[in-house]
Amino acid sequence: RMAARRALKAVLVDLSGTLHIEDSAVPGAQEALKRQLRSAPVTIRFVTNTTKECKRDLLERLMKLGFDIAENEIFTSLTAARNLLEQKQVRPLLLVDDKALPDFTGVATDDPNAVVVGLAPEHFHYEMMNRAFRLILDGAPLIAIHKARYFKKKDGLALGPGPFVAGLEYATDTKATVVGKPEKTFFLEALRGTDCAPEEAVMIGDDCRDDVGGAQNAGMRGILVRTGKYRLADEDKINPAPYLTCENFPAAVEHILERLL
Repeated sequence: RMAARRALKAVLVDLSGTLHIEDSAVPGAQEALKRQLRSAPVTIRFVTNTTKECKRDLLERLMKLGFDIAENEIFTSLTAARNLLEQKQVRPLLLVDDKALPDFTGVATDDPNAVVVGLAPEHFHYEMMNRAFRLILDGAPLIAIHKARYFKKKDGLALGPGPFVAGLEYATDTKATVVGKPEKTFFLEALRGTDCAPEEAVMIGDDCRDDVGGAQNAGMRGILVRTGKYRLADEDKINPAPYLTCENFPAAVEHILERLL
């Protein structure tokens, strides 16, 4: 252990690909959370870039899978996006899945003057992308809930919102404001109210760049798990390399309990 490191106070855990893949839990993940991590003197936050469903549906899905998680422990990129819309006081064209809309209840969307892109396969068609393109050309800010290249589904890898955001950036010659992982502000925002410095936190996730690289850029340690979207040699894609690469979430929890507390 490096002498400069402070004792661990918080564990941030990614959801999709780390604890579950769609409606299947990663084997042993429920037990590792409930029996082991919950007994440690750490604050736990579940941080996710998911834009496929609102926080309430997400919590319901996790509880059905047997995960013992409270709503106030979940921090999503949808929450971060909503916070940003309220700060900027803009009216968004929301390119998000209909199931994510409850997290934007009360946000005015008439006569939009901003474009928000999440994972929204049914909106990613020419007419809708063209509408977004024209708004951005007229000066509307482009807000990406995240820019993931791809994610893991039961039947294989699937395109994330990143390629569509990149297309709009390319066509309009602008840069999107990204709110989710791997942005430093996302990780710091997730720690807000925990009374914990980034150096006292560790992040566990299956996305080398967004979970691990992002957390390490924010001053945390990052543990990469070989489940979900992980592909061979992913750990070589970031510098500095992950603090640790291990088989799965239960193995990550074991390491934390044995080495970091």
